[in-house]
Amino acid sequence: MTDEELIVEFALRRLDNPDLELEEVAALVVRRLGPDRMLEFAAANLASRDELRGALFPAAVEHVLRVVLTLRGPSD
Repeated sequence: MTDEELIVEFALRRLDNPDLELEEVAALVVRRLGPDRMLEFAAANLASRDELRGALFPAAVEHVLRVVLTLRGPSD
């Protein structure tokens, strides 16, 4: 899954759940995409951080958040 596809998925979940925090939306994305994507995201997190911090699910959520926040750009 490309970063752009991940952003679209995140945006769709965010539209459906506007009251949730970003981390909660990222968790919804990971759950919705299933175990294969969860493993892919956790592996990407491992590659970018050079360590696996925590369990598989939180690592996958962290990756989703990192991609979203990176592509959002700097805050004003």
